Formats: sequence, C-alpha cells, structure tokens
Amino acid sequence: MNELSSQYWQNYWDTGDPVGKVVDAGQFGDQPDYLLELVINGTKTATCYGAIFYTIENKRMPQPGDYSIILNSKDEPRAIIQLTKVDMVPMNEVTEEFAVAEGDGTYENWYEIHRRFFYEKCREADIEFGETMTLVCQTFQLVDVKQY
Repeated sequence: MNELSSQYWQNYWDTGDPVGKVVDAGQFGDQPDYLLELVINGTKTATCYGAIFYTIENKRMPQPGDYSIILNSKDEPRAIIQLTKVDMVPMNEVTEEFAVAEGDGTYENWYEIHRRFFYEKCREADIEFGETMTLVCQTFQLVDVKQY
C-alpha cells in the first residue's frame, strides 16, 4: 500500500480503530478510472479474479469483511469498499446477476471482457487458460469516497 493509501486508511478510521481490519489497495482491471467511477456511482458492486493468480502472486484469498482501497490510474486512493460476499465459481458458471453487478452491462459483454482479460493473464503467467477456471467472485459495498 502506498503512502497516500495508508494516510487515507488512517483518516477513514479517525473515529474508530483499524487494528485487526484487513485492507489492501489496488486498481480495478485494465480501465481503472472508468471502473472506479462505476464503483462510485453504484453501478459496479462486484469484482472477480482468477483463484490461481492469488497463489501465483502470493496474495491472501479475500474474505467477507475485508476492505480495499480503490486507486485511480495515478495510484491515488479514491474509495474504500468492504467485501460482503466471496464465492468460488467456475468462469463459465458465473451468473448473469453477478456479471451485471460487475458493471459490464450484460452477461455477454462481461464474458467477452473477462475471457480476454484472463486469457492474457494466463499467457503472461505461462499457464493454460480454460473457461472453467475458478474465479473468486466478490460482492462489495462502497463505504467511503475520497473527495479531491
């Protein structure tokens, strides 16, 4: 987490205690500013990532109650979300409801965007892409927006 994110996190908890809270910071996808705006305006309330990438990147698997600081394309913190639900789902079994909650409009649009994204991520990791790959499907609520 960068210094700006750490400061934002501490300021958010000015009236509480962040001890024991799990938080990470990062951008959404390959269009971070666009996706961030979808979070802020309430269109995007879900996200997913390939389960295999948590292992490859040596990252902790997300859990309900975890927080994330969402960064814009300049790595500036803009929002805090809290996970409300985490499910492991094969990519080809993701529901239309979840796909729409990701902010991609339709299931078909979601599937094409994610197939392309995960195909590229797998290629970079030198692993084979499969449409049955397990996704960590996360539903969240927006808890704070940083105003500039």
